[in-house]
Amino acid sequence: DVYMVEEPIAAAIGAGVDVTKPFGNLVVDIGAGTSDVAVISLAGVVVSASVKVAGDTFNQAILNYVRKNHGLFIGEDMAEKIKIQIGTAIEESNPRTMEVKGRNVITGLPKTVTLTSEEIRVALKDATSQIVETVHGILEKTPLAADIVDRGIVLTGGGALLHGMDTLIEQRTGVSTLTVQDAMSVVAVGTGKYAEVMARFDG
Repeated sequence: DVYMVEEPIAAAIGAGVDVTKPFGNLVVDIGAGTSDVAVISLAGVVVSASVKVAGDTFNQAILNYVRKNHGLFIGEDMAEKIKIQIGTAIEESNPRTMEVKGRNVITGLPKTVTLTSEEIRVALKDATSQIVETVHGILEKTPLAADIVDRGIVLTGGGALLHGMDTLIEQRTGVSTLTVQDAMSVVAVGTGKYAEVMARFDG
């Protein structure tokens, strides 16, 4: 049999969640282009939502913020570096800083500015809030909310690596949230194990 692999299920399997059990698991997969939020039970998706806000959105938001607030043109790559180095979804007691080189918007000449992680939090606030709202909406919709409160939320995907993203979801939903190890590769790992898990389940 050829299975159409559903990404949230693959993410859950890759994260080590036993998706075949009859209780709900909430997986939040923040990829590059979309964030998928799904409740999985008995090897199927019970309720899900997808929002076109993810890693690329974070980069774009940083790019726009730096242009608007510092008069500095930076590229996608630099935005990605900033996100990795000082990006955060939550306020930090000791904000981190980073020197960023780019071109002055007006003169086109090289210019260097110092950014803080607090600025990046502000830059990303709209995007991170939309993801949290999506998670919140799914929690309200699912009949398996009690299971999820017990078991917690699993966070996967490259965008899950944004510092404090799990804490933000936890603060807003009141449900403990864990970013899995190797968050970037869990979908691939899960896809590899998918047929085997499904065969056992159907068997």
